[in-house]
Amino acid sequence: MRTADFDYFLPEELIAQTPVEPRDHSRLMVVHRGDGTRKHKHFYDIIDYLNPGDALVINETKVIPARLLGVKEDTGVPVEILLLRRENATDWEALVKPGRRLKPGAVCSFGDGLLKCEIMRSVPEIGGRIVRFMWDQVGQRPTSPSDCVQSPGEASTGHVPGVAGNGVFEEILDKLGEMPLPPYIHEKLEDRGRYQTVYAKNEGSAAAPTAGLHFTPELLEKVKQKGVTIVPVTLHVGLGTFRPVTVEDVDTHVMHSEYYQVTQEAADTLNSIRARGGRIICVGTTSVRTLETVATEDGIVHPGAGDTAIFIYPGKKIKAVDALITNFHLPQSTLLMLVSTFMGRETALDVYREAVEEKYRFFSFGDAMFIE
Repeated sequence: MRTADFDYFLPEELIAQTPVEPRDHSRLMVVHRGDGTRKHKHFYDIIDYLNPGDALVINETKVIPARLLGVKEDTGVPVEILLLRRENATDWEALVKPGRRLKPGAVCSFGDGLLKCEIMRSVPEIGGRIVRFMWDQVGQRPTSPSDCVQSPGEASTGHVPGVAGNGVFEEILDKLGEMPLPPYIHEKLEDRGRYQTVYAKNEGSAAAPTAGLHFTPELLEKVKQKGVTIVPVTLHVGLGTFRPVTVEDVDTHVMHSEYYQVTQEAADTLNSIRARGGRIICVGTTSVRTLETVATEDGIVHPGAGDTAIFIYPGKKIKAVDALITNFHLPQSTLLMLVSTFMGRETALDVYREAVEEKYRFFSFGDAMFIE
């Protein structure tokens, strides 16, 4: 299967630049896989398509202000660091600009020296770097890695799931960092909270699980009152979710790993609901990837935590998920490939053609689809 098989035409004016207010007033296309019929609704109508006894799986990850703008210390050249995944107390996997100037040993400064980082080594498989941050707890400017409050390996036993705690680094990042909006969004986001779900809890994502942006607290309460169980999982959205596919053959694309967690309580709840005939409905492709990572061939969901590089595309089996709430995704993306796994590539492309004709809004701040 070729990457070009997942292409479609999208007029630029349909790429949503700002979120709809209120959140749940975005449009919703309901797609019935059985007969191929579609209905055009608003997102608040999703309540009509959820049944008592169903499970609604949400990704509780929280986006961090992962975009840092600063300068290369010795030359003053502007630099950009996009944090992807935390390795330990001080080290992060990151994308850097300009890559040709940020070789191992280079030092970058942010906020007039309030925060610094040293480029430690390259990560060729993602075109990124491992960077080590330096800061000082008592407000003095750091000058070298030895000035850092925590030693580089402290409190680390592998990947740290997000930004742990409310320490000095987290405070500095909150002050200096920017929300890492996708490059196709050109409008400035006035309210950081609009790039977070209302249930965001576990810090660690470089991008929002955007299907969840449509929910309001009031709508979630209606979901509960209808007898639908809301089940939280976590997948910290990183490069694996939004990295473009650059190979011609889909089978040869390699996903970048992302941290996930499914608790024992979540697994037990989902298995119990499905055993009673309820559906498992995922909010977003990240929730699907999380459950499919821990599910066995019989559809049983198991607890677990770690890194996943699961890649779901037509020909793969969906084991544990019955329905999906999702946004409209980029052409030739792994997200569109995952959606095509639910309803077939030809049906998916036809749905997208109809969405263009009906002038749905696309991508992160765009409209939604319910595939049942």
